[in-house]
Amino acid sequence: MTETNMPAVEAVVENERELAAYELAFHILPTVAEGEVQAIFDRIKAAVVTAGGEVTNEELPARFDLAYEIVQYLEGRNRKFKSAHFGWVRFDLEADKVAEVVEMVEGTKDVMRHLIIRLTKVEAENPFFFHPAIADRVVETIIVEADEAEAVAIEETDVEVEEKVEDGGEVKEAV
Repeated sequence: MTETNMPAVEAVVENERELAAYELAFHILPTVAEGEVQAIFDRIKAAVVTAGGEVTNEELPARFDLAYEIVQYLEGRNRKFKSAHFGWVRFDLEADKVAEVVEMVEGTKDVMRHLIIRLTKVEAENPFFFHPAIADRVVETIIVEADEAEAVAIEETDVEVEEKVEDGGEVKEAV
């Protein structure tokens, strides 16, 4: 029997940057003026580029109602917010440079919350646009007065809301 030795092959090619795809989602405080939201969004994208990344996709921040209240320590006291400007940016960046982007976002006082995740290839190729996805969902609250002292709230999820009358009560709606 003879023994054959195979030459070793380098698995990593030197001087080649290995980029990964990331998504940075964030909430901007609702107290920020509409005109300044774009400037904050531009600063976030600039932080990605400064760190050596390339922005591949984005969704401009738009204001929407939050699912629950977020408490934020602001101007010396805790404040509760029921809405925020939500947006995201996708980018390709070296893994060791992500901390620079996170540090910049955390240093921005107008960013209420943020989350950065590494994307799979499938996720990177198929972005989910949040604001158009929720545009067809309208939540309407209708107050139905059943008795003089009792009020019952009914939530409607259809775009077209029909008038409803229960126990002779009056229907109030804001469409």
